Amino acid sequence: MPGGSGRTIIPLRRQPPASTDEIGFRRPPPLALYVHVPWCVRKCPYCDFNSHALSADSKMPREPAAIPEREYLAALLGDLESALPLVWGRRVDSVFLGGGTPSLLSGAAVDELLAAVRSRLPLLPNAEITLEANPGTIEREKFAAFRAAGVNRLSLGIQSFNPHHLESLGRIHDGHQAKTAIVEAIRYFDNFNLDLMYGLPGQALTEAVEDIDLALSFAPPHLSCYQLTIEANTAFAARPPALPDADDCADMQDAIEAKLAAAGYRHYETSAFAQPGRECRHNLNYWHFGDYLGIGAGAHSKLTLRDRVLRQMRWKRPEQYLVKVAAGTPLQEEFAVDPADLPGEFMMNALRLIDGFAAPLFATRTAWSLRSIEKQLQQAEKEGLLERRGEHIAPTDRGRRFLNRLLQGFLAERA
Repeated sequence: MPGGSGRTIIPLRRQPPASTDEIGFRRPPPLALYVHVPWCVRKCPYCDFNSHALSADSKMPREPAAIPEREYLAALLGDLESALPLVWGRRVDSVFLGGGTPSLLSGAAVDELLAAVRSRLPLLPNAEITLEANPGTIEREKFAAFRAAGVNRLSLGIQSFNPHHLESLGRIHDGHQAKTAIVEAIRYFDNFNLDLMYGLPGQALTEAVEDIDLALSFAPPHLSCYQLTIEANTAFAARPPALPDADDCADMQDAIEAKLAAAGYRHYETSAFAQPGRECRHNLNYWHFGDYLGIGAGAHSKLTLRDRVLRQMRWKRPEQYLVKVAAGTPLQEEFAVDPADLPGEFMMNALRLIDGFAAPLFATRTAWSLRSIEKQLQQAEKEGLLERRGEHIAPTDRGRRFLNRLLQGFLAERA
């Protein structure tokens, strides 16, 4: 979201949450499991995720190299085993297989992975289990196998149906493959998401709307609509394409939101829209500052212990990850979050939700009293970025439009 100029940054002056020495959590938040699959057939030029091309060739290889599936599955299970002492007895409410391109895995591998999770952790019987899929890597048999393995939600990376824009984004699928993948997804999954992007190189407003109209013709339960941004350390950062200007992108955003609202979709998070009751439970856990255990190359974890919030990152490069897990050292980085940063981290997540959050959740997730950020709340209200309705706190329309400006006021300053 665009930021604003002339930001007002208010230093955070708080009273200690529990004592001058420690914080304390009465109970941990809900726990989700994230599994990262780091390979793609080809690296997209806009992507800054931890993904690694199977081929060094910039063009689509006829026969993409196979991923080391057996070795990687063994590493994932070893990684999970090493993490168990931190999450003993905690129920897992959702599982998300992301990437990279998890649909490069076989159905048998996904089945083995989920069976291993169920045998080691108390997985909620109706847990949401999502797998991200690239339309260029899907055959009908794979969809059937994923569903049989226990995946009950599919997320398809469509991005656009327009062949010109798909080519400019470096996608390995075309518009026909995108539509075919959606038809097959509907055959096996009653819960699925379509990822779309706007603000693409050379894209006109009418073309962005055409993508939304075509997506709506399939009545997806969930849509994610992101504006393309140029991220550091990507091919687009090295050779930036010509993108629509800020006003044109704002027009696209307004048109997309209006279309989806008219079609009955609830805009519940900055870039997420859902039919009633079809919000992504895994992502809602993130936005509510819940916990997540991440396994796989480069995966991140956030785990709430009795006296601290722990963050972890696994080794990023796949070949290094395999070696490190085999040696019993899957973590590249681990640290306890500075208690002074917890309020800001909470707000950075919760204020992405259109409806905001119930005020008591702040203390439950951070161990701070809401009074500790009263001055920041008042300033945000004064600027028209935030509103309080009884025990509920939410961004205003202006706050959603200038989300970076709103969030900046809650970040702890560093000397």
